[in-house]
Amino acid sequence: MTTQITSARPAAGPRKESRRRPAASSATQVGRPGFAWALPAAVFFALFAIAPLIMVVVLSFMSWDGLGSPEFVGTDNWSRLMDDPVMLKSIWLTLLLTVLGVVVQTPLSIVLGVWAAGHQRNRAVLSVIYFIPLLLSATAVSVLWRALLDPNFGIPADAGWLFGDGNLFGEQATAIGVLAFVSTWQFTPFHTLIYQGAARAIPQVLYQAAEIDGAGRYRQFFHITLPQLRNSMITSMILMIVGGLTTFETVLILTQGGPGTDTTISAYYMYDKAFKGFDFGAGSAIALALVVAATVISLIVVRVSGYDKMRSSMEGVS
Repeated sequence: MTTQITSARPAAGPRKESRRRPAASSATQVGRPGFAWALPAAVFFALFAIAPLIMVVVLSFMSWDGLGSPEFVGTDNWSRLMDDPVMLKSIWLTLLLTVLGVVVQTPLSIVLGVWAAGHQRNRAVLSVIYFIPLLLSATAVSVLWRALLDPNFGIPADAGWLFGDGNLFGEQATAIGVLAFVSTWQFTPFHTLIYQGAARAIPQVLYQAAEIDGAGRYRQFFHITLPQLRNSMITSMILMIVGGLTTFETVLILTQGGPGTDTTISAYYMYDKAFKGFDFGAGSAIALALVVAATVISLIVVRVSGYDKMRSSMEGVS
């Protein structure tokens, strides 16, 4: 009888886990850069935004023709502008074009943005074609429409039944209409893009609940879509207002402030004073006034609309 002896292995004790120190990252060893990350952008902003603004503030109290030494004249530039009828007229024209831009572009942008956010047939192709003006510069757009609306060689020359004598730049009403149309044609796609992104972010559960309650498309648009687009609407309007107050190249290329001074907005009058009349003091005063006006109006819109205390329009939606 053979006895089989089995050698029992000693029970393995608890394994000691090796505690290794995590290797210190290079960021920890070197130290976080901190402000160094923002330094290039801060230097760029200081050189090309803050420094020119300070120079404009200083020049607004100076008399300088661009060649000699600037002379301090106090508030003389400001008082002359307050008594200048062209300046007062330019303020009214600037406000008119800004209001026209907001009134015309806002509803168009909302409707097109909501439509582009859908899943209609050929929507993508039509959206790409529609967004082409957004890829062009304001100068290129102005040159294009100046050629198309030329009274001698453009579309009006061949469509007298529609444009009359064909000179759309010869009267104030038609010239302002051309400026408003060209700005709408160029910048509406940008604001449409804002509303398109906002409309796509609206939860579909809201529309599904509305359909269950029997709400049609129109009621859904006015009671769901528009309220959800409120924050985007305020953002778009602020951009329109600032853009309308500072627009320049469109007037320079299309009308050059004419006929006479009938389309001379404040930004163009600034250019006319500084670079045509060599009165850089008055031009700087107009520029500073535009900066202050755009800032104040934007702050008023933000405060009145409650944009500074904005909450997500989707809060509470699961």
